Amino acid sequence: MPELSGVALVTGASSGIGRHLVEGLAARGMAVAGLARTEDRLRTAMDEVAAATGGRTLAVAADVTDRASVEEAVGVVREELGPIALLVNNAGLIDEFEVPVWEADPDQWWDVVSSHVRGALLTVRTVVPWMVLRNSGRVVNIASGMGTRGAPDYSAYSVAKTGLMRLTESLASALEGSDVRAFDVAPGVVDTPMTRSMHMWERFTDWTPPEKVVELIAAIAAGELDQWSGRFVRAGKDDLDVLRATTPEDAARMLRLQPYGDSDPLG
Repeated sequence: MPELSGVALVTGASSGIGRHLVEGLAARGMAVAGLARTEDRLRTAMDEVAAATGGRTLAVAADVTDRASVEEAVGVVREELGPIALLVNNAGLIDEFEVPVWEADPDQWWDVVSSHVRGALLTVRTVVPWMVLRNSGRVVNIASGMGTRGAPDYSAYSVAKTGLMRLTESLASALEGSDVRAFDVAPGVVDTPMTRSMHMWERFTDWTPPEKVVELIAAIAAGELDQWSGRFVRAGKDDLDVLRATTPEDAARMLRLQPYGDSDPLG
């Protein structure tokens, strides 16, 4: 278990994967700020993590889709804990009903997309300039296999995760030449309240252990996987030692059109 230092900011931190990440990073030595909308629930989670790990935690209530709220929250983290070394964009909603896109409520559909894409954009534009100034930092966007293909019953979530992957690639490309890097990390299917609410996972048993997600992101925070910046890695499937030893080439693990054959003019 690598020992870490510095400050991490995890969004969607009061439960599920975010809660596991807060605890895992705190146990490894990071001071961790958790961000979520519901202050009481978040504060309870952060206090529990601090008691369990002996680490330093901070609860910062904010709506990731609200620009002023995010800017204020990041300011509090910087003032209370110091400069942010690791940003994990984990917050995001899921489609309320499993229906085809033409039956979806457009407002709820757009709320899902906004929670992932606008939420990550606002934290990135608030945190990354300070990372660039220090020439040090890692950004992790929590991805999904649904971002690599269409999901007929979860169209908003699929669109959101695809957009998030494009944001990661754009960010990583813009950061080339610096020691600030960005990654897509798919956690697999972790047993959380969100996944339990999805009918597609009823009777599912092959859950990804949350510790695998923590291990992967801790390795990123430690700078062990820098060659994977701008690319997609998957907890519970990718072997950490293999990732450490592999330098991906060309468009490996990136979203690209697949040519229909050798004569494809776009191939």
